[in-house]
Amino acid sequence: MQICIPVEANDGLDSRVCAHFGSAPFFLIIDTDTEACETIVNNGAHHAHGMCQPLTLLEGRAIDGLVVGGIGRGALFKLQAANIGVFMSQHSTVRETVDAHKAGSLQPVNPVNACAGHGHGSGVGGHGQGCH
Repeated sequence: MQICIPVEANDGLDSRVCAHFGSAPFFLIIDTDTEACETIVNNGAHHAHGMCQPLTLLEGRAIDGLVVGGIGRGALFKLQAANIGVFMSQHSTVRETVDAHKAGSLQPVNPVNACAGHGHGSGVGGHGQGCH
């Protein structure tokens, strides 16, 4: 299975999960069977509210799911419309997140626990300082 995780730095399985999908400097696509990683640079990390284009970044890659620390509703709706499952991780590193995914302990993100917009403190997964 191929999952994508937004991360703060390109440190492979030791990368720290970014608190918000759209603002992550990098995305890692991990094969959960082999733990091989592919890195994608997020050229749109500093986007205006509502302008996150997650499918553009992930275009052409076979992704079975996305695991996030937090995500805005707009990006969530776009991913769901493309039939990409989005799951919430409260874990600090990619390695911990992959292990939780393998164990089946990650919960799907729904609009209620997604962030309403930039600068708002709603949502989960490290959003105490607002959604970035």
